Amino acid sequence: MRCIYCRPEGYATHRDGSELTPDEIEALVTHMAVNHGLRKVRLTGGEPTTRPDLTQIIQRVGRIDGIKDLAMTTNGLTLVRQAGDLKSSGLKRINISLDSLDAKRFASITGVDGLPRVLQGIEACRSAGLWPVRINTVVVRGHNHEELPALLEFAAKQDVEIRFIELMPMGPLHEKWGERYVPESEMREVLAGTVDFWQALPSGSDSARRYRAALSNGRQASVGFITAMSHPFCDQCDRIRIGAGGELYPCLMDQPAGSMLPAIRPRFDPDLFDHLLRNGLGKKAPEHPVRGHAVMIELGG
Repeated sequence: MRCIYCRPEGYATHRDGSELTPDEIEALVTHMAVNHGLRKVRLTGGEPTTRPDLTQIIQRVGRIDGIKDLAMTTNGLTLVRQAGDLKSSGLKRINISLDSLDAKRFASITGVDGLPRVLQGIEACRSAGLWPVRINTVVVRGHNHEELPALLEFAAKQDVEIRFIELMPMGPLHEKWGERYVPESEMREVLAGTVDFWQALPSGSDSARRYRAALSNGRQASVGFITAMSHPFCDQCDRIRIGAGGELYPCLMDQPAGSMLPAIRPRFDPDLFDHLLRNGLGKKAPEHPVRGHAVMIELGG
């Protein structure tokens, strides 16, 4: 995909063979689980389904003692043929990006005429038992913000949780962020005619503010608002992001805080890994930058 908020125009993806291997990923996750209490792993992107060794990575991470939750975020284009293999490999949960239910609008946002494939992918996950599914929707004024009621009703009908994500000032839309950004408060206003009342749900360390929404049509839906801009959650963030090339990102919006690769390759060095991890996390700021430095297609969510 070439999503308007994610992939800069002319950006070319490439694979040069330097990505972490399944062996290396297994080694670092094992170390984090045994020594640092890691319990949850998410495979994200870019697009993780472009990795030909994805199922092998899932199998290896899923068998590590202590890992209780193994999830993945995907654009959903290949799930119709991959859902069964992902489930049998050990994937526990899946988040699927869905920014519109209108085929033309979907294509204008993502650059791909792929809405039917994504919807079929959701059904494939249900059939494979890869459930529950969460839907991720990045809300962009002038593109899909008026479609929130339809998306919420779709989520209720499909019995999936939907997450409305505030646009962040990073990537291709950073210069237009002020005119494209829709805060949670305005999202609720758009949804006011669809939702009778909201019931707050426990969020824990989750990045989303979660609710049970009672819809005026009698249905209910689980809704999350990811509000990095209107209600920053930096003080509760316990996520560590390691890129496919070993880069350490203490914050989604900040620059990498060095590379973990010297501690991973040619063989895993636990002492050096911990040293680099401490140094990198020590650079994590109390709040995220005003403007993001990363490109989402390289880092994911």
